Parts: sequence; structure tokens; C-alpha cells
Amino acid sequence: MMLSRAKPAVGSAPPQGDRRKKKGKKVPQLEELLAGRDFTGTARGINGPGEDADLWIGYSAFHLGDYKRALEEYEALTKQPSCNPDVWVNLACTYFFLGMYTQAEQAALKAPKSRLQNRLLFHLAHKVQCLFFTRALLCFHFNLVIYRREDYNIQLSICCFYLQVVFRGGEGALQVLPPLVDVIPEARLNLVIYYLRQDDVQEAYNLIKDLEPTAPQEYILKGVVNAALGQEMDSRDHLKIAQQFFQLVGESASECDTIPGRQCMASCFFLLRQFANVLIYLNSVKSYFYNDDTFNFNYAQAKASMGLFSEAEEVFLLIQSEKIKNDFVYLSWLARCYIMNKKPQLAWKLYLKMETSGESFNLLQLIANDCYKMRQFYYAAKAFDVLERLDSNPEYWEGKRGACVGVFQMILAGREAKETLREVLHLLRSTGNSQVEYIIRIMKKWAKENRVPV
Repeated sequence: MMLSRAKPAVGSAPPQGDRRKKKGKKVPQLEELLAGRDFTGTARGINGPGEDADLWIGYSAFHLGDYKRALEEYEALTKQPSCNPDVWVNLACTYFFLGMYTQAEQAALKAPKSRLQNRLLFHLAHKVQCLFFTRALLCFHFNLVIYRREDYNIQLSICCFYLQVVFRGGEGALQVLPPLVDVIPEARLNLVIYYLRQDDVQEAYNLIKDLEPTAPQEYILKGVVNAALGQEMDSRDHLKIAQQFFQLVGESASECDTIPGRQCMASCFFLLRQFANVLIYLNSVKSYFYNDDTFNFNYAQAKASMGLFSEAEEVFLLIQSEKIKNDFVYLSWLARCYIMNKKPQLAWKLYLKMETSGESFNLLQLIANDCYKMRQFYYAAKAFDVLERLDSNPEYWEGKRGACVGVFQMILAGREAKETLREVLHLLRSTGNSQVEYIIRIMKKWAKENRVPV
């Protein structure tokens, strides 16, 4: 990936830590610390002065993102008569990460030829308008291609290891990324992604609101942030901005046939609530996202919105993320799918697992009304009964009365078990409405005539 910089980042040096070793504490071996990529431990565990110690301190500081400290160590080493030639390429890398490209080039050219030197000069050729720009760029790119072909498997395994150890789900992001936000544009984008994953949408928006996107990934990220904020704040303006960003990427000649481009068009139509078009684009890329919870969440919602409740239920149940499965949007859509698929008892179980809250009240309303509409009167009656006890709104009594009468009619038609009548009578007796006595009297009379114990 090409690194970009906005301005050099050299300023006042950070305070030096206490390097004194505590007595009686065992110092880990340097090899152990490096093997575990414990750069903090490496920096603290260096024993004694000397060039090797300074080299490892600089190395550790660099990998911890403390480029100013690394710069101090490497510059001091280059002034020593017995300086190791490899120090120059380390110093050059440090200059590069601080946005000091001229100094980085000068230091890199003093270093012995190596893959690291070649890679660094390749990136510098992109950054500085020097006389040998075109020739150097082609030369460095050619060399990089050769290296990649020779060591692809090795590099891939190293890359995977690096991602697992260094990028621990964003751990340490708030220590490394904020100081680099105005230096490395990618740092701002990665910090925005970190905040989104932490559900801190407002902080993500604050970071990206003034960014003028120029690349597809910047348009996409800005669209995602505006969509998240728009949904959180119920802001049509932010949702409109998000829809426009997604459309720009999805319709662009360079992205229209890519997976991100198709996802953008799906997102655009999702915000426009044109779910038939959403499914066209998501169907075209679904084979790449079978186990992706976020994709399946959106895919299932689109199917449910089109009335494909059986298919939607299957996709909802593929989701493994506990965070999504506890989201009210997930619970309400899954409950509706259950009801539409004639499984109201499963929708009722979803409600029973919830703690009493505004969301559980809303789910009760959904179950009550959807079950009534689908003539699943028994669970409609149970839901309206709870609603009536929580809120004295007369509409809940009317819904409960209608559902109880509906159950009675189902019993008369032989489509509901006669034993259910006992529970229906119990639900009716729990109300304080005067109309209930007339209904109960009719039901009890029928039960007596048909020898149904109530």
C-alpha cells in the first residue's frame, strides 16, 4: 500500500522514560521479547549501553510508532565512527514515516543495497518529484515484482502473522493513530474505522466530516459514517449524503463491476428503500460473503422487505454475531419472519428472552399485531394481554378481546385445541373491562355443552 503524508511531524521530543532496571526482577531474554513482538518489553529490557542496545531501542521505538524517539537513536548512531551501514536504511524509514522525504532519500542512498532499501526508494519515487522519477519508479517497481514472485508464500505468512500480532482488533489504536492523523492520511481513515467498530459514530464523523474524498475507499468510508450517523440521529440529510456517496462509487467506470462497487449500489438502493434493486446487487456478490454476518444481516432484511420471509429467516439464522443477534432490528425482523412463516411460538420465545424495556414493549406490539393479522390469535391474545397490563390504552383491550374471540372461533372450527379455551378464559378474567363477563358467559356455556373442562 502506498503511504501518504500531509506534513512532516518532527516536533518536541517526548519525555524520556526511566531506563533503570528494577533490582530483583528477572529481565526477559531479548530473543523471547522479539519472538513475541513485545516491542515495549524489548525497549525496557535492553541491558547496558552500547551500539547494539541503541539499535534495539531504535528498532523497538519504530515498531511502537514512536518515530521521534527512533529518529534520535538512529541519528546518534550515524554520528559514531563505527556505525553499522544498515542503520542508514532504518534511519531512512524513520524519516519517511515522519514525512521528511528529502532526508529519507539521502539516508537511503547511503545504505547498502537491500530489499528494504529498494522498497523505500520505490515509495519515495511516488512522493517526490525528482529528476529520475519515471526511470526510478519503473526500476523499483520491476524489482518489487521480482521479490514478490520469489518470496510470495513467505511474505504472505509474515503478513498474516503481522496482522494477527500487531493489529489485535484495534488494540493500541488510540495510542498509535491519533498523533499520525495529520501526517498519514491512512491513519485518519483507520482511526475512523476503529471508532465505527467501537460504535462511537459521532467521533468517527468528527474525524471525517472535513475530509474531501478523492479515492473510492474514502468515498465509501464517508458514506458509511454518514449512513450510521443518519440512522442514529434519524437525519435525512446524513442519509441523503451517504446515498449520494455510495451512488458515486457504484456508478463510476472504475468501480461499477467490482465487489465494493456493487456493495455500494446495494447500499444506495437500501437507503432509497428500493429492495428489489438491493437484491439484484447483493445476489451478484453473495458467494463471496456466505459467512459474513454484516452482509447476511443486510441481505436478510432486504429479502424480508420483499416478502421473502422463508428465505430471510434462513439467512437471519446464519448470523453468529451476538452483538447483531441482540440488536432490536434483528429481533424484530426475525420475529416477523417467524410469524409470517407460521411459527408464532418462536417469536414469543424471542420476547420471553428479553429484559423488560422499551424495546421489549415494541416487540410485543409487533407480535400482537402481526399475529392478529396472520390469524394466529392465541399468541396475539397473549401479547395483547401483557400490553394491556403494562398500559391502560383501550386499544390493547380491544385487540385482546378480538384475539380471544378469534381463538374461540378457531376452536369451534376444529383448528385449535379445545383445551386452549381454559387459558383464554384466564386471560379474559385478568382484565378489568366490564364487557368481559358477557364473553366469558358464552364461552363457559359452550364448554359445558361440549364437556370441555375450564
